[in-house]
Amino acid sequence: MDIYAKDIKKPKPALFYNIKVGNTVLIAFVSYMGSRVHRPRFIGLGGLLMSISAMILALPHFLSQPYTFDSVLHASKQDMCYLHVNATGAESCGQEDSRKLVDTSKFWVLMATAQLLFGIGSVPIQPFGISYIDDFAGVGNSALYIAILFAVSVFGPSFGYLLGSVVLRIYVDVDRASTGGALELTPTDPRWVGAWWMGLLITSGGLALTSIPYFFFPRTLVEKPFELESDILKEDPKKSEGSMLDFLKMFPKMFIRLLLSPVFMLLVLTQCCFSSVIAGLATFLNKFLERQYSASAAYSSLLIGALNLPSIAVGMVLGGLIMKRWGLSFRAIPRFSVVMLTISIFCCLPLFFMGCPTQNVADVYGVNGTPPLSCRASCSCSNKTFNPVCGENNIEYVSPCTAGCTNFTMDPKNSYRVQIYSNCKCIPGLATAKPGPCANTCPHYLLPVMLLISLAGLIASLTHNPIYMMVLRSVPSEEKSFAIGVQFLLLRVLTWLPAPALFGMTIDSTCIKWKMSCGKKQGCGYYDNNLLRNRYLGLQLGYKTLGIALLAFIGWKMQRTREYSLENKLEGPM
Repeated sequence: MDIYAKDIKKPKPALFYNIKVGNTVLIAFVSYMGSRVHRPRFIGLGGLLMSISAMILALPHFLSQPYTFDSVLHASKQDMCYLHVNATGAESCGQEDSRKLVDTSKFWVLMATAQLLFGIGSVPIQPFGISYIDDFAGVGNSALYIAILFAVSVFGPSFGYLLGSVVLRIYVDVDRASTGGALELTPTDPRWVGAWWMGLLITSGGLALTSIPYFFFPRTLVEKPFELESDILKEDPKKSEGSMLDFLKMFPKMFIRLLLSPVFMLLVLTQCCFSSVIAGLATFLNKFLERQYSASAAYSSLLIGALNLPSIAVGMVLGGLIMKRWGLSFRAIPRFSVVMLTISIFCCLPLFFMGCPTQNVADVYGVNGTPPLSCRASCSCSNKTFNPVCGENNIEYVSPCTAGCTNFTMDPKNSYRVQIYSNCKCIPGLATAKPGPCANTCPHYLLPVMLLISLAGLIASLTHNPIYMMVLRSVPSEEKSFAIGVQFLLLRVLTWLPAPALFGMTIDSTCIKWKMSCGKKQGCGYYDNNLLRNRYLGLQLGYKTLGIALLAFIGWKMQRTREYSLENKLEGPM
């Protein structure tokens, strides 16, 4: 079975957290190098390392067994109501299940290696890229250029989602001889697994190609002011060579000085709050759309890539234009950001009321007076089976066996696909059921919800560049690269490590039916949709509210001091 398909719920957190924390420490040291190294070449090298890591992440597909799923067409037919099925099948841990767990554990080393390379490769990109732009751009253009940089970086995930919407429509084992699953399942079937590995291979090739031009960039750009250029040209090479040793000695003092800088730390903590919202959306918005509105993984990826992320990119560019046009001061930026972010919260409030309750699932959720278990007492249904069917009574069953079905009819247009299950003892009336889950009651909410999320993202992203420019201008210019490194270190440690885990635990807390294998949880079969919607959106609004409170405090502090002023920093050639 493909380990990235349906058997993996989450990576081992301790393993990846240790790797990522180790990589974040490198950010501060790499960022300190600043103009002491050829920054474009380091960026290119980082891109190549990430390309290799993407290839390694795709390897488990080629090294693992083909993907298997519960089906009445398989030889064992364990999810039909047959008297001859082993009565202990529901509790036993079969050889196939044990093999899956063993195969899964073997590939953690590959995943850990890939994550390590990716973490190292990503270290120089933003610190070096941002400082490179800010050093050599006209001071008045710096905010706009950095805004464009962040906006373009958003189109990377946008392209990834659009690519995912394409490859997830292709069956995972399309490269193998046995393609019966592609004929039996459809992309809307909950057992469907798309060709995730194709996206990684395409991304790996794209990273390699786009990394090569960086090796031909000059160390300095002609657009940089003459005084700064001459200072670097006159820099003593011996001083640069010995500076790293001096830096290692000064690092604790410099690091603590930044941590004790109230404006810098408040701004970084504010960014952590809003980055946590982004982390929750990037990691789980796809799952949220699938569970709430019965959107397929491919279609939800298409919506995110076509609507949500481009709107964020537009907002970032507009935020840069606002900074360039009006040159907001330290005192004006917090007020502007608080207003915009508050509006974005009001845009999100209707989302709490735009969702569907969990469908009625026999023996799981929402069905009172379910037919007694005696209707399938002789079926010996396995608790591990997950092959949902929808009865004609509009009640969903975890498998044909739990519905008491003994017969099925094949689709005359597709000899690999079941058309209908019949003679279902637990379903009144005609006693029939259709393959797949019951239809969602509110799929019409999907597009309005995406438009509201995109609008909220556009409004909130107007504040991204102004807040980021505050960070750059709140530290001395000679410590800018180091401050960027510390900023990304704190963002990773305080946001990109805990936030996805917290969102994941929040979502897991709403699960009402787990898929099990050998006594271990392998994924959630059913969620309480109302709890999922309220807790997932509520956590996002909680992070936003905390960020707004920090910004309001920064604004209050700026009213009491004239020490910082962006107007002075923005003087210069436009």
